Amino acid sequence: MRLPSFLSIIFAVLAAPVVQAQQASQSPELPASVLPPASRWSGTSERLIVAKDDPWITPAERTGFATSPSYDQTRAWLERLDAASPLVSIETFGRTGQGRDMLMVRASKGGSRKPVVLVQAGIHAGEIDGKDAGLMLLRDIALRGKESLLDQVDLVFVPIYNIDGHEAKSRWNFPALRGPREKGLAVNARNINLNRDYAKADAPETRAMIALLQRLDPVLYVDCHVSDGFDMQYDITFTYAGWGRYAYHRATADWLAGRFGPTVTAALERGGHIPTLYPSPVDTRQPASGIRQAPEGPRYSTGYGDFIGVPTVLVENHMLKPYRQRVLGTYVLLEAALKLAATDKDRIVAAKRSDRASRPATLLTSWTRAAQPIGWIDAFKGVAFERYLSPATGRMEQRWTGKPITFRMPIIGQEPVKTVTLPIAWWVPKEQAEVLDRLRLHGIRFDAIEAPRTLTLDRTRVENPAVQPAQDGRLPLKAAFRHETATETLPAGTIRVPSDQPLGLLAAALLEPEAPDSFLAWGFFPEMLSSPPGAEAFVLAPLAEALLARDDGVRAEFEAKLKADPAFATSPEARLEWLTARLPDRSVFYRTYPIRREL
Repeated sequence: MRLPSFLSIIFAVLAAPVVQAQQASQSPELPASVLPPASRWSGTSERLIVAKDDPWITPAERTGFATSPSYDQTRAWLERLDAASPLVSIETFGRTGQGRDMLMVRASKGGSRKPVVLVQAGIHAGEIDGKDAGLMLLRDIALRGKESLLDQVDLVFVPIYNIDGHEAKSRWNFPALRGPREKGLAVNARNINLNRDYAKADAPETRAMIALLQRLDPVLYVDCHVSDGFDMQYDITFTYAGWGRYAYHRATADWLAGRFGPTVTAALERGGHIPTLYPSPVDTRQPASGIRQAPEGPRYSTGYGDFIGVPTVLVENHMLKPYRQRVLGTYVLLEAALKLAATDKDRIVAAKRSDRASRPATLLTSWTRAAQPIGWIDAFKGVAFERYLSPATGRMEQRWTGKPITFRMPIIGQEPVKTVTLPIAWWVPKEQAEVLDRLRLHGIRFDAIEAPRTLTLDRTRVENPAVQPAQDGRLPLKAAFRHETATETLPAGTIRVPSDQPLGLLAAALLEPEAPDSFLAWGFFPEMLSSPPGAEAFVLAPLAEALLARDDGVRAEFEAKLKADPAFATSPEARLEWLTARLPDRSVFYRTYPIRREL
């Protein structure tokens, strides 16, 4: 779910600190009139709900989908199912920041391990549709005649990814979602959005999931969410990395677009749902201004799946549809996904093999909105709204009427701004333990040299660094970069990360300084921002004068900056700092990216 700014503020406040569910539930109730009218709905997927006296009714079904069970209730129900069926087994695969067991449920007919479909719910714990849909599907597989879904594949289901956030329930969390009554948080106990953490892998939950992905290597990875944005008729939407259009690994992306999308769309329509590819709004206040499609980095589940060559689906149910409708639609999608994975398992394995054998030569590091739409939806199924003057905001706000409308919707794409060519390898100092830990966690191959080695390398200078506001446990960094060629002797133990490997593109996304999800962009190297030991101006000024006299390139760049930046030109300190930063061997740390590139 892509959070609008005002909801991000609400959730940040709610998450600092994370409160326990029993405390949060004492908060006053959200006024019922806040949400627009719900559209009436019925569909054949309603037949999936069991009778009230059924011994295997799920907790959500028992309350008419008014509520969703707690972690303890979910675990107890699953343990009872495990005891009742040989097809179901429960494991733990990690622990949360607050020490709770992370649960995975395997549904399997046993014998030799089959390809796995991995489904996770509640990475944003308030968006919990996938949990209750998964409980219903597991019951029907284990006890109600749908065991044939396991003939060719195994299902591994993570009912609650962000457990700590899930247990901090409140009626005020996710106020735009129509049910369940109480919802968890978007963030974990450290205020980290786990669907922004796949690349930097700071949270224990993320580290556990990455390890599970490596262990299972699924043929399909499904991440269940609920959307934000504007009102519309569609109830179940889904997408892939870069909406498929901007994915790096084409074989798996083409399978998702060509096989997954049409198959689950047909199944959902048969169930009475209205599915579409996830329409990410350009401007929620002006829906007809377009829906956005763009590249994705490995911070997201879908982006990460693309970078590691695993077909990954983001399910985005529409927030304003009733919880019952959303859960049933999720059930239909998951069942259709299992059937398709069984049918196409060999095709998917071949697509993954093809992608992992590919060696992309470049990485897109920045992009901008395309000048013209890249496509149109001729009859987008929207909902009408009117405007009223809000005494709270002092501006005209939207009031959705519930009236179905259609209009022509532009699809807004992106154009490349900067692309980097991958080097032969990256060289990482052995003291960069945090970086090496993440490379090891992600399964990126590297080796240490046993003896010193002298090489001509690409060295990156960091210019105009600007520390950004805190985000997901980090202080991100924005900067400009200047590359220079240097001959250096690397000490024994320095780590060489080759780009010629199946995860070479992921290595580039993490190690290329310009990449938006690089370790540098996430603020992994604060030491390079510390100013070097100083010296008196009467010493530094002559050194800077000598540099200007002998280096035509530095002199030309300096003179251009004097003309372009009056504040710089009138600041003796800024001028001297700029010049001394360009002295040879000025500092091995200051504004120098510690990782070198072998070209």
